[in-house]
Amino acid sequence: MTRTAPLIYVIAGEPSGDLLGGRLMAALKARTDGAVRFAGIGGESMRAEGLEPLFPMAELSVMGLVEVLPRLPNILRRIGQTLSDIETKRPDAVLTIDSWGFTGRIHKGLKARGSTIPRIHYVAPMVWAWKSGRTKTLARVLDLLLTLLPNEPAWFEKEGLRSVHVGHPVIEGGAGRGDGAAFRARHGLAADAELLCVLPGSRHSETSRLLPAFAETLALLASRRPGLVAVVPTVETVAEDVTAAARSWPLPTIVVRGAAEKHDAFAACSVALAASGTVALELAMAGLPSVITYKVSKLSAFIATRFLGLSLKFVTLVNILVDQPVMPELLQDQCRPDRLAAAVEHLLIDPAAREAQVAGARRALEKLGLGGASPSLRAADTVLAYIGERS
Repeated sequence: MTRTAPLIYVIAGEPSGDLLGGRLMAALKARTDGAVRFAGIGGESMRAEGLEPLFPMAELSVMGLVEVLPRLPNILRRIGQTLSDIETKRPDAVLTIDSWGFTGRIHKGLKARGSTIPRIHYVAPMVWAWKSGRTKTLARVLDLLLTLLPNEPAWFEKEGLRSVHVGHPVIEGGAGRGDGAAFRARHGLAADAELLCVLPGSRHSETSRLLPAFAETLALLASRRPGLVAVVPTVETVAEDVTAAARSWPLPTIVVRGAAEKHDAFAACSVALAASGTVALELAMAGLPSVITYKVSKLSAFIATRFLGLSLKFVTLVNILVDQPVMPELLQDQCRPDRLAAAVEHLLIDPAAREAQVAGARRALEKLGLGGASPSLRAADTVLAYIGERS
């Protein structure tokens, strides 16, 4: 390596990427006995591992084509700032995590500037689902790609991009090791209290659309399920908005933060209502039956389907992996309080439905490497080996 303690510039653009980044940073420290340094952009998980972010990651946590437009000038300014920071610090590698809309521009910018710093990306875009032409785009600007799914390397290797399957990090998280009894005791909840886990997203663009629908959904459920309590794990990017909205919900509500509280909440709850995303895999790991929903602007949805070629039978990875609707998906026009409430209530009152979902989710998780080696350590080993080769 070029230094005794290599400097790795790590960039995450949203909470799920921040979680991956935090675990990868911990694995890199473990593999080097702490002889590694970090710079870049991330959230609370990466800060906990010692990162001092160049700027708040929350500025990048936005989803949807229409939703991005008002923030585009600031995002472009942050791209320039990040490229300049990388050139100043001269790291041993630039390692970006997901969020290709931002991170891809960083790699393109580095290539355009003639940078020789190794460019690594963690989490492949779903080219098997849409925009397969992206394989060529990534191959032009990246040196190494780390993938979560075993079928992904072949898509990129045919374009000459070195790709390594490291496994999905959800299988090493704490989602399946929560303490439900401890959670109930801490929050003064009876052992037989019916708890609904509510997860309205980690981006402002998600919570702004889902929180109003969730409030109406909970009003319907509260009228049908006396004693129901809402438990809301949230993250720093949206914590203020979620906490403020929850104050007006028509049932007792507990808002919590932090990975440990979230995992204990999963263990304590009976059912979850969640925005589509990585959290669906965490809920599967926890064995918590869930209803998945999502909503973007009508214009964003139209553009994605009409012009970008997005066409998926399912959006939740659990369902995609087993090609079955294991987790109910209520998207766009289906994201209505009456339908959400009905789907949640069905899981609350039907033990067989809950058991069937847990069994189906288990089959999906096995395809992601459940029971195998730690994905974060595999990713760390791959990164360190590559930096060693390049140096």
